[in-house]
Amino acid sequence: MMPMADLTLLLTFLLWGMAAPAGSGSGAQSTQVFVSGTDGYHTYRIPALLVSREGTLLAFCEGRKSSRSDTGDIDLLVKRSTDGGKTWSDQQIVWDDGANTCGNPCPVVDQTTGTIWLPMTWNRGEDLERQINGGTSKDTRRAFICHSEDDGLTWSKPREITADVKRPEWRWYATGPGVGIQLERGEAKGRLLIPCDYTDPSPDDPGGQGSHVIFSDDHGKSWRLGGIIRPGVNECQVVELADGTLMMNMRNYGGVKNRRAVATSTDGGLTWSGVRHDPVLVEPVCQASFLRFTKQPPDDRNRLIFSNPAPPEVSRRQDMTIRMSYDEGQTWPVRRVLWAGPAAYSCLAVLPDGRIACLFEAGEKNAYERITFASFHREWLTSANTGP
Repeated sequence: MMPMADLTLLLTFLLWGMAAPAGSGSGAQSTQVFVSGTDGYHTYRIPALLVSREGTLLAFCEGRKSSRSDTGDIDLLVKRSTDGGKTWSDQQIVWDDGANTCGNPCPVVDQTTGTIWLPMTWNRGEDLERQINGGTSKDTRRAFICHSEDDGLTWSKPREITADVKRPEWRWYATGPGVGIQLERGEAKGRLLIPCDYTDPSPDDPGGQGSHVIFSDDHGKSWRLGGIIRPGVNECQVVELADGTLMMNMRNYGGVKNRRAVATSTDGGLTWSGVRHDPVLVEPVCQASFLRFTKQPPDDRNRLIFSNPAPPEVSRRQDMTIRMSYDEGQTWPVRRVLWAGPAAYSCLAVLPDGRIACLFEAGEKNAYERITFASFHREWLTSANTGP
């Protein structure tokens, strides 16, 4: 008899194989965008998916040259799709700094100018995360940014912004990963906002993990450090709620175990509330994606979407799950598993035709075999809802 795990994977493949083409129904459609072991890279990780002002899809990731490790020779890559994710361009290197680590993409598009801004991070390839956190590394984690003014075809040379967005005592630093947002309401309307994380170990908080934001009020020319959230949180994504409040959703290392952490801001990200833990959003301590789907008006109701690996056994990175909220993230009544196998990081997007897209790490034996693009209509998510 076929093991249950293998049967689940087979059924998932069959369902995807029978899915309707994009735009012709509500079925889910998938494409393998980056496959580990191909095109000169051992492993592809850390997906970010952005829709440009022109409707082009940009799939970013880290290309890890010689191993699956978070350190070493890592390049930042992108592929483009102009047909809604059906086909993808050859991969393009956005940033390669020899044997050093270039990664953590967190792009945002300025809807006023059309410019795509790409915050990212750098460290020496020989410096391990534990050395950087322990203060014993040869260098530290640094923040950089580049941009594209031609819909992602070409990219500027990365420029360092570390001194503007990182406190001197901080050790680890990461932009995203995922996407940033542009605020649409209030005094900070037009602000470009990037969710980030850092570490600042101390005797009473040895891990020293915290989340924060950086922002630009001049269309990406300059960047500043915003509000900080701690303790026990790091990789994060942010959404602007219908009333202009910002909601940050974070990977959680403290408080209630295996539950996502949440904080809010009412001043455009300059300060944040204390942390609460969502009882429904379970996690195996992993990055997640959090995004505005629809807003009333012009749509019929407010909807937020969320994705992460959320298996019943929450210690494992498995079961890439999509959720939907109708009350601005207070409850999550809609849930469906997109991939019932090993899965890890993900990034959601809303396509020009109204479909939801998810770029995520997945595989059969482990979660890092490939980065897959999947898209589906809202009805696919709600028609087979399994609840919280």
